[in-house]
Amino acid sequence: MQACKADPVLRRCAGTIPNEIGHLPRLEEFVLGGNNLSGLIPTSIFNMSIISMISLDSNQFSAFPSNPLKAPLPISFRNLSTLLETIELSNCSLRGYIPNDIGNLSSLTLIALDYNLLSGTIPTSVGRLHNLQDIMQLDLSSNSLIGPLSEEKEKGESCNRDYLLASTSMEKSFIPRTSKCECATNGFTESSLLGDGGFGSVYKGTLSDGMEVAIKVFNLQLEGAFASFDTECEMLSNIIRHRNLIKVISCCSQIDFKALVLNYMPNGSLDKWLYFQNFSLDILQRLNILIDVASALEYLHHGYETPIVHCDLKPSNILLDDDMGAHVADFGIAKLLGGGDSMTRTMTLATIGYMAPEYGMEGMVTRRGDVYSFGIVVMETFTRRKPTDEIFAGEMSLKQWVANSLDAGAIVKVVDATLLGIEEDHDFVSKRECLSSVMRLAVGCSAESPEERVNMQEALATLKKIKIKFLKDVGGGVEQPSSSRIRIF
Repeated sequence: MQACKADPVLRRCAGTIPNEIGHLPRLEEFVLGGNNLSGLIPTSIFNMSIISMISLDSNQFSAFPSNPLKAPLPISFRNLSTLLETIELSNCSLRGYIPNDIGNLSSLTLIALDYNLLSGTIPTSVGRLHNLQDIMQLDLSSNSLIGPLSEEKEKGESCNRDYLLASTSMEKSFIPRTSKCECATNGFTESSLLGDGGFGSVYKGTLSDGMEVAIKVFNLQLEGAFASFDTECEMLSNIIRHRNLIKVISCCSQIDFKALVLNYMPNGSLDKWLYFQNFSLDILQRLNILIDVASALEYLHHGYETPIVHCDLKPSNILLDDDMGAHVADFGIAKLLGGGDSMTRTMTLATIGYMAPEYGMEGMVTRRGDVYSFGIVVMETFTRRKPTDEIFAGEMSLKQWVANSLDAGAIVKVVDATLLGIEEDHDFVSKRECLSSVMRLAVGCSAESPEERVNMQEALATLKKIKIKFLKDVGGGVEQPSSSRIRIF
């Protein structure tokens, strides 16, 4: 069977998906995004009776109709499970028109067909997908589709959706009016405030269908707020979905009000878990969080034709979902690069302590700048010391403190004391070796010279190896998946 042959460097799956995959009747989620898959999308996938998610974004499926204007998208919407809630087929090189039977997917809450080669007219049956009314996860952007997105009237039903056609650079199909955001947050009350950011505030909201969201409202009185909103929209329009990037549900862009509606992360930020009282993380949890962050950065830097540099990676911009999965957020000062090892310059300062030397002194933005920030975040995650901690003065920095401990074989003196236990513990040596390996990687990421730093592909691969060895040393095995999923990273 040709499918799922792993690339040893990028750790991606290549080849084709076997049609026999449809013989798994109890499969609930089919997730193979961000790989190098090609060929046909097997029709058997769309016949599985209880499947709720199909996520195949960022692959290169190559079997197209010969005349896409006269042939439908090579996917059968007619036989899809009525339980299906999510279809993610962004950036898959798909051709054809969208068939009218897409309107039969009554349970659909997300459909992403952006960045393909679709053509023809948007079918009016899309208007029957009422579960998209508030979730607004309908993305048909960056195709060659024509005609307005309209809504079909059901018998006895009036068309009164309170949505506008999007005109922002995100090219989303709809955006909610300000009143929807106000209603979701009870008028942006203090009780719904999650926190303040550089250019505004983030509120917790509940949509009319019960979905919890985070609404980032920009303070337009602040200098740079308009530019930050536009930058986030531009970045998010260039990012194909990745499981470790915060998902933007929709945006609201009016003259006097600008906001982003985001997936709500119930476990807050990494910063909270490191420093707030009564919160703690063990070694494996911290490793998993950093692997998620590295996966997101690896995708931003290497997974798409236009590299994206985040420019402001820090624990407060790493958000945790209900399973403690990490999602990189806040693209307010991110930069698009021209490709390869290109660079750009900026006058916008990032957060002191996390930005690379060449960024702070010269405004130079490259992918290696994010790598530097990642190295600092790794050190902070395992030491619970911020780079701006008062113990770092003069020439002593978090980076130098950790490097000195490695040279002296004294890693136990700098890492979070809660992680190691006492020397008599059975796993003490395994934990110490794991933490030493992690810190060596962090020092390699944060080298003074950009040329001496590893890249995110190498950093991600190293972290995964460290985790595998740690699991083998302390438990003799590997983590088991918690649900019925196929997920290849």
